[in-house]
Amino acid sequence: MLDFAIIQGRGFHNVVEGGRVTGFRFQLRNPNYRGVAASLLDGIDVVVDGERIPDHVPLWTLQGRTLTLDELRASTDVRWQLDETATITVPKPGGLTPGVHELEVVVHLRRSYFPPLIARTPFTATGKGVIVPAAPEGGLRFGVSTYSYTGDLHTTMTLEDVVADIADMGATGIEILGEGNIPGYPSPDPAWVDAWHRLLDTHGITPTNYGSWVDTTLWRDRDLTAEEGADRLRSDLRTAHRLGFTSVRPKFGVTSWQLDPHPIWQEAVERSLDLAAELDVVICPEIHAPTPIRHPVTQGYLDFIERTGSKHFKLLIDTGIFQTAPVLGDYAEEIDPADGDEVPEHLRALAVPMADLVEVLPHVHFIQAKFFDIDDRLNDLHVPWGEIVPTLRQAGWSGWLSSEYEGRREPYRGRDQVRRQHALLRTLAAGR
Repeated sequence: MLDFAIIQGRGFHNVVEGGRVTGFRFQLRNPNYRGVAASLLDGIDVVVDGERIPDHVPLWTLQGRTLTLDELRASTDVRWQLDETATITVPKPGGLTPGVHELEVVVHLRRSYFPPLIARTPFTATGKGVIVPAAPEGGLRFGVSTYSYTGDLHTTMTLEDVVADIADMGATGIEILGEGNIPGYPSPDPAWVDAWHRLLDTHGITPTNYGSWVDTTLWRDRDLTAEEGADRLRSDLRTAHRLGFTSVRPKFGVTSWQLDPHPIWQEAVERSLDLAAELDVVICPEIHAPTPIRHPVTQGYLDFIERTGSKHFKLLIDTGIFQTAPVLGDYAEEIDPADGDEVPEHLRALAVPMADLVEVLPHVHFIQAKFFDIDDRLNDLHVPWGEIVPTLRQAGWSGWLSSEYEGRREPYRGRDQVRRQHALLRTLAAGR
């Protein structure tokens, strides 16, 4: 699917030729109501961060061919169809710096059915694009959770669009929600499973973590038994393995504001460990605010690891536990206290210290890089990435950082925010 905006969210990159950055490029959808012959295109004015580029300088790529403006005007067999994007390449030695850039364009299109004085019609668009640097070699790996696209998925984007979006920003891992992303869950059609693997292969994306739920209060009159909970967990382990995932996050029902898991969790997991080992899928309970690392819930998981000795039960850290400021106002997903009111316990910033993270890192398999808002200067006012990423680098941790955006849900915002986070995280990972 194409974005509604003329300036597309995908395709904004620096151009590298022969090891040198020679410019930047972006994609546009056709602003007209019909497709047109390329010879009717009459230039594009580009302004990036206030710098104006004359309309004859950019190159156009349409239907796999890259042409100058003069070549477009003389062409006889190239079109700009309504369902195809045009790639605009702007020569600029050194390209653009990583981060957010302001972009303005005016596409000039000649329409022969208008009188000559007004036949050259301008279509104007403005937007912001994010230059995401390449991930440093080795060390941390960068992925995205489909949860980041909540509201966009199945409305403005298909799952195929999400995978393409993840690949376009240079991320290499995808985390999914079993009950949110799999048609026919819990028993997807074999044809869909085959299509899933082809899709990931096409874009070079690795399945990472599979989110599942064990709804302990599935019925009003009784809770799940341990065996029923194990049945649900084992079903998700099999589906995750079938789709290529190497870990499963089971979210058991909780019994307190501190997210104490339902008492069946230990027995349900223990009954599933043999299958997890057979499939080589790691079961990862989530350490999520308002539960810090130094807490009986976390300690219970660590005790389970020690008691069982299993290599297929480890921790998943949600970076919301490191928040230094509460998420309130427009970014609060639920309760928003009035001015002067005390912030509810579950919305308070835990500010878990890095020393606590280092202590449990040997038992951490996966990190959900939870965040809520990153501004135009790549500042995150809630989560201290300038501490988290260096801590992980210094500790030599080389697992997945999976972007999990949980801010405002207006269309297309999540995908823009994820790109901002990747620009920030990779800059920090490179030591810049």
